[in-house]
Order: sequence, then structure tokens, then C-alpha cells
Amino acid sequence: MKIYLFILALVASTVISETDVKDVLKNGNVVNTTFFDFDCTNGVVVLALALTTEISKERADQSFVISAFSVLSPLAQLALASVGHSHDEILTAIGMPNDNMTKEVFADLNTRIRSINSVELKQANKIYVRNGNNLNKEFAAVSRTVFNSEVQNINFVNSQEAADEINTWVEANTNKRIKDLVNPTSLSADTAVVLVNAIFFKGNWQSPFATYSTHERDFLLSKSQNVTVQMMYQLAMFKYADNEDLDAKLLEMPYEGGETSFVVVLPKQNDGIESLIEKLKDPAALPKALSTMHTVDVQVYLPKFKIETSTNLKQVLQKININQLFVEGQAHLDNLIEGASNLYVSDAVQKAFMQVDETGTEAAAANAFGVGAAFVIDPHNYESFDADHPFVFYLMHHNNILFNGVFRS
Repeated sequence: MKIYLFILALVASTVISETDVKDVLKNGNVVNTTFFDFDCTNGVVVLALALTTEISKERADQSFVISAFSVLSPLAQLALASVGHSHDEILTAIGMPNDNMTKEVFADLNTRIRSINSVELKQANKIYVRNGNNLNKEFAAVSRTVFNSEVQNINFVNSQEAADEINTWVEANTNKRIKDLVNPTSLSADTAVVLVNAIFFKGNWQSPFATYSTHERDFLLSKSQNVTVQMMYQLAMFKYADNEDLDAKLLEMPYEGGETSFVVVLPKQNDGIESLIEKLKDPAALPKALSTMHTVDVQVYLPKFKIETSTNLKQVLQKININQLFVEGQAHLDNLIEGASNLYVSDAVQKAFMQVDETGTEAAAANAFGVGAAFVIDPHNYESFDADHPFVFYLMHHNNILFNGVFRS
């Protein structure tokens, strides 16, 4: 029987705008733990790098955005539902040593996400189960308490109604940005379970851009080709680095509250994006580069952009050695549905959206103060960060990569 995995990664239209828990229950006992003490961050990095590498090959001349972070939650759920080699493959990929640690870390992670107030960051999970079947009781309890997953029975035989119902939930949890994710033709009587995950982020800059400073500028696609973009501008204090190992400049721009930030890695060479992506395949490269950053006045030019990307994750996950999950007779999802056997994941899809734009007059008024203050800076004592050619970007919560991608035009 088939399982479908739909992963929605959404950054709201104002996510990057010019205007702008440590106690976990384990078997009934309170356990003190810290999310970043464990290797889940490495799991995010490995997934992000694998996704970036594969999608870059497929979209050599296109921008894209992905969220490895949003892949982790449903993979962790499937790990807890599986046994044998399939179970071990998933745990290795997400950086977890065992099931108990998986429960602790993801419970802590969800608590941390819910506790953030300065930006809107939320994750939603839902499991749709075929009528007549029930989730394994232990798995259902873990899904609700650890992952805050809703569980609902649904009639997959009526594929149109089932798709409409799932898509309605999707729209409600993505501020109506993502529609018609599930095609009725992908559902049938053979469909046993559909897992859906959505992550949503909306935040304002600590140091906002001024709308009146945005203007048209050339963006260099290659040595011989350019396009016109809307380029934002400001002069303010940010974390910055000129990194020799990556042959790139790094800029970190925090959102309000300081818990989340937008990191841009800009190759020094106008045509250096492919070389940069290759260097960033090393999981240690980005953390090492981030550790060299220091706070300084920076003159920033950053294009406004909107990117929407649909990704078939199956091939990418197989490239990081998650194989048996997708093979009938080998997935061994024995702890998923009571009395069901031979379950496997037939497909895994992610849809991600990110938009960089300005909002509202109140924010524009606030922007004027920030830019006005910048004019008193000695022009000889600031760094220049001019993103007028392709770059890599990361939206981060502390050390965790929530979203990342490549902007080409």
C-alpha cells in the first residue's frame, strides 16, 4: 500500500521585507535536553547540501528555494514507524542515534518554535489515514505529543474530494499561498496514508530598508548577459566576512528579536556561483565561514525577489542513502497502521515559496530613520556588499537552516 509525503515550505510575502524549551516528557518523566546538543543540526545541513546540489544540477540557470528543515519532521515520524534497515537509514540521515533521542529532540524543537514571538514561525503536521484503517496507537500518541500532528481518516477512493480536503488544509496553513498541491490522480484505493508538513515564516528586519532607496539596476547573469532587477539599498551595521576559503563575502541580516536571520553568501567573482555551490557541499564549510564574521558598517545592495519551487524529493533522499523507504516490501513501516503490511512511500514532494518585497507606509516611515542615520558614517570605514550577481542564501534560526536556495535572477 502506498504512502504519499507532501512537504510544504512557505515563506510569506513579507518574510524579507523592506519594512520591516528545554524540558521534554520522556515516558512520563521530565528530561532536560537542548536541541543543539545533538546532531540534528548536522542532519539539516546534510539534507540542505544534498538538496542544493541536486536541484542546482536540474535548474542550472534558475533560482530556487528549499527547506531541508521541513523534511526532517516527517522523516523522523517515518523513522519511528519503521523497523530494521529502513529505520536505520532514516535515523542516520537525520542525525539521530535512536528513537528515544528522536522523540526528545523533536519535542524540544517544536517547543522552541512555538515559543518564538518576535517573528511568526510555525510548523504544522497532519496525517491522513484511509477510512477503515487506524494508526498504530503508540505511533499516533507520539505523533500528537512530539510532532503536534493532527490525524484524520479520509476516503481516498473518492480522490477528488480527498484532494480537495487536503488542499484546503494546505491553503489554511500557508496563508493561501500554496494551492492545488495534491492532484486527485495521485490518490487511489491503494493509498493508505498521506503525510503533510507545512512550515511558515514571516518576519521583519531589525534594520529595515527604505522603499525610496529601491531602484532598478543591472543583475549579472553571466559575463555577457544581464537583466534588470529592483535593488534594495541601505547602509547599516551587520555581521560580515570576506572569506578566502569560499572566495566569497558573507552578510548576516537579523530579523526582529535576533533569533532568526538571513545569510547571503556572495561569490567574489561574478560568475563564481557554481564554484561556490561546490565548496559549500562540505558540511563544515558554512559553519566555519560563519564563525569568521564580525560586526561592521556595511553598504548593502540586495535585490527583491520571489521564488516558488516544486521538488520531487524521492531521488534526492535516495542519494543520501534513504532507499528502502521507497521500495515495496523493504520499507518495513510496521508501526504505522494497525494490521497493515507492505507499506512504502511511493513519492515525496516539497513545494517552497519565498518573496522579498516592501510593505506599508508605517514601515516606510520607520525606514527613513534607519537610512538617515547611515549618512553620518564615514564612507571610508564601511564594507561593500553588492549582490548584483548570483548568490546563495540561508534563512536561519540560530544554527539551524530553515530555508536555503540560490538566486540567479
